[in-house]
Amino acid sequence: MIRTLAFRNLVLRPWRTILLLAGFGLGVGVMITLLSIGDAMVVQGSEERLVGGGNVTVLPEGVDLELLKTGGVGGMWFSVPNARFIHRQLLTGPRHRALVTAAAPQLEGKLVYLTTREGRQIAVRAGGEIPSASAAVGNAPTLAAGTWEDDAIDRRWIRPGRQELRHDIDHFHETPAAVTNRDSWGEWHYFNIVSADGRRWAFLTFMLGGDVPRGAWGGQLLLTLHEQGQPARRFSRRVARDRITYTTDAADLVLDDASVTVDSAGAYRVQATIPAEGGGTPARVDLVVAPEPGGYFPGASLGSGTFVSGYVVAGLRANGAGTVCAGAWCERFDRAQAYHDHNWGTWRGVTWDWGSARAGDVSLLYGRVIAPDSLTAKTSMFVYLVDSLGFLAVFRPRDITYVEGASRVVGGQRVRIPARALMEDARGADTLRIELDVEDATATDMRRGIVERGDAAGAGTIPTPWFLQLKGRATVRARVGGRTVGGTGTAFFETWR
Repeated sequence: MIRTLAFRNLVLRPWRTILLLAGFGLGVGVMITLLSIGDAMVVQGSEERLVGGGNVTVLPEGVDLELLKTGGVGGMWFSVPNARFIHRQLLTGPRHRALVTAAAPQLEGKLVYLTTREGRQIAVRAGGEIPSASAAVGNAPTLAAGTWEDDAIDRRWIRPGRQELRHDIDHFHETPAAVTNRDSWGEWHYFNIVSADGRRWAFLTFMLGGDVPRGAWGGQLLLTLHEQGQPARRFSRRVARDRITYTTDAADLVLDDASVTVDSAGAYRVQATIPAEGGGTPARVDLVVAPEPGGYFPGASLGSGTFVSGYVVAGLRANGAGTVCAGAWCERFDRAQAYHDHNWGTWRGVTWDWGSARAGDVSLLYGRVIAPDSLTAKTSMFVYLVDSLGFLAVFRPRDITYVEGASRVVGGQRVRIPARALMEDARGADTLRIELDVEDATATDMRRGIVERGDAAGAGTIPTPWFLQLKGRATVRARVGGRTVGGTGTAFFETWR
């Protein structure tokens, strides 16, 4: 009967029937939408893994938000790499000050094990926040009693002093217990500085090597003085382990009477006396290398087990002052272009491409580490750019293309020396082109057992044992965020042949 009445009403009053049906459907749709929104709000309000406050949540690339909410494998144990750097330079740095009002680092639902005095372990969920930052984004909790304020660790995480920042990113390490080839472990401070006319420069290394601190290990000082078109002068000195002082929470290092010390302004005070190789007058180094604010690379660590490689550049954009002397000759520097990095890891059979330059209004760092095994040998390049405001961009060129120049005979063997190199990349609207022109080259046969920027023990096992240290000019043309940057300046780069 009902079907008959409905059909006859549709035949006799078609437009009225259609209008009634449309209204009924619209009402049902609105009700479904409101119920869905309400249900979603209830779910989100009760979900402890969804952090409130602010307008944007920053998570690591590749995190599945649905799995994160439901506690699946994709939401477990994640963290944001170099979170402190991201907070200081990308989110709260001067470049985006007009865009970002406040940013707060927060951890929610992390698995933590508490051990009682009786030795029983209890699994709990824990979270972490910085009080002042959470309050700034409107996510401060309501306190039932007491106070909730930043302590010294909170302040150092979010606003470190310049000295604190250097110690945080540039501290020393010890040979990991699980690593193999423990005798190939090496760690070093490396500095370079160039004269105002770009024709003279110095490379200085403070190195630790071996099974630090449990096995056989020691230190080395190495200085090479260069003048364009002239043979390099080498100075080196080994230091016994009982004459070495280092810590795993600071960048300071003492090798006998030589030292690297970070002062209260975040500058590196470098002093050393190093004998000439083969005899002769020793060299004396007395330098202050002052990194510019924001002009650093926060660091990265690769590999595990047989291969570990860590790297940080505490002074990508730095100025140097002081003297480097050898006998009656003495070079004085004042606000000279300088550079400082710190490396650690296992170096048996490891090679790399690396370079740094100051070109116009940008400074750049590029590189890749090539591990000794075939599975990880083809690592990708990266190019890292900074300017006066700090971090600017990261590019990932497919490779670096070398154009071979004249060869030279070193130690009775002929070695090919690059004349130029080229890197290019495009990331959406951002583009990069780097041209490197070689002006001077030094080739070292690592099979001779000379320690340079790594361990020489396994150099004979690789097909490219010649270590090339190159100096030249870098021409950088980049477009980042709609702005053209770049220029030409002095560059140092390294590769293997």
